Formats: sequence, C-alpha cells, structure tokens
Amino acid sequence: MIVLECLFLTIAPCDAAEPWQLGSQDAATPMMQGIIDLHHDIFFFLILIFVFVSWILVRALWHFHYKKNPIPQRIVHGTTIEILWTIFPSIILMFIAIPSFALLYSMDEVVVDPAITIKAIGHQWYWTYEYSDYNSSDEQSLTFDSYTIPEDDPELGQSRLLEVDNRVVVPEKTHLRIIVTSADVPHSWAVPSLGVKCDAVPGRLNQTSISVQREGVYYGQCSEICGTNHAFM
Repeated sequence: MIVLECLFLTIAPCDAAEPWQLGSQDAATPMMQGIIDLHHDIFFFLILIFVFVSWILVRALWHFHYKKNPIPQRIVHGTTIEILWTIFPSIILMFIAIPSFALLYSMDEVVVDPAITIKAIGHQWYWTYEYSDYNSSDEQSLTFDSYTIPEDDPELGQSRLLEVDNRVVVPEKTHLRIIVTSADVPHSWAVPSLGVKCDAVPGRLNQTSISVQREGVYYGQCSEICGTNHAFM
C-alpha cells in the first residue's frame, strides 16, 4: 500500500476511492488534472459519435423494415458516404491525438534539479522508501519500510486495507523525483490522485516527477499482480 502525506497545518480529507465511485479522484498534481481534462474532452467526442451512430441505426431500422421494402434495393458502392466516413473519423482522431501526445510527453519530462528524491523499492508485499537527500546520524540515507495495517487491526478513522504503519511525507508545491524499482518480482507504484503509475522492475530504475499542489493524504496500491498478498500491498 502506498500512502503519501503532504505537509499541512490543518486536517485535510483523504484522497481515496469511494463506494460506487464512477469518476476519477480529485487531482492533486498538474499531471492528473491534465489526464482528467483529456478524459472529458474525449468523452465529448464519444457522446457525439454515440448519438450519430444511434440515429443512423434507428433510421435504417425504420426506413428499411422488411414490410416497407419487400424487395431490398442492392447498393454496391456509395462513393460519397465512403469518403465521409473515412475523413470525419480521421479528423476526430487528430483532435484526440494532438492533446494526447502533448500530455504523454509532458508526463515523461523529468525535473533536472528536484528538491527531494525518493526511492521506492517494492517487496513482497511491502514498500521500502529511501530519502537519499537526507542522511541520518550515521550518514546513511533515511530509509524505512511501509507495511499495510492488517484489516483486523485498524484504528478509528483509518481506511481499511489502505492505511500503512509508516507514511511517506512530502512538501506541497515542490518538485519531487520518485525512483522506483523492485527487489524481487515486478510491482507497480501507483497513486491515482497524483496521476502516477510507475512500474517497479527488478534490476531496473524507473523514475517520474511530481509536484503535489494541495495538502492532503493520498492513498495508492500496487497495480501489478505480484503474488498471494498483492491485494494487501
């Protein structure tokens, strides 16, 4: 399980999935806000296409019913309509592709000089975090393990199967670099409200950059099937 806590002075609501939730969690980073905006833009085109196709289907069923057309008309080619149904989908795909690629490349951008670098190491079935920019008394990087609180041992107010014993604490409105890897099998470090999903692959370092724009407690879960207790990670 992944829990990030931003530094704040007042208590903020938790960002986690809710029962019967249909949409995305509230965005806490520009990256996630871009994903939500792109989803809304694409959904607009989906509604237009759905209405148009439904209208054509109903019109065809009404006008070409077997009682009205006992002898069906044979149509071999329809040059005009074939051109139209080739051009218009291409235009729609272009309007979808341009912002999609812009968002994709912005998500791949890595901050050259981040304020904090955090390394997340996946294990079966917990996470180890290293604050490489901060050393402890023995000059070692600040390192700790983060385990999910057992479902039969939660405290009042804690989220079942989401709360952990040690939270990752980061400052808000600060550029962060997250380095993700694994010590055993593939995992995936994901926090929906931050718009982050980074694969943890053994022997490989993947990185992503985030900047949390508002205070809060953000919950995430491993998004790669990694064994028996994957659901509790």
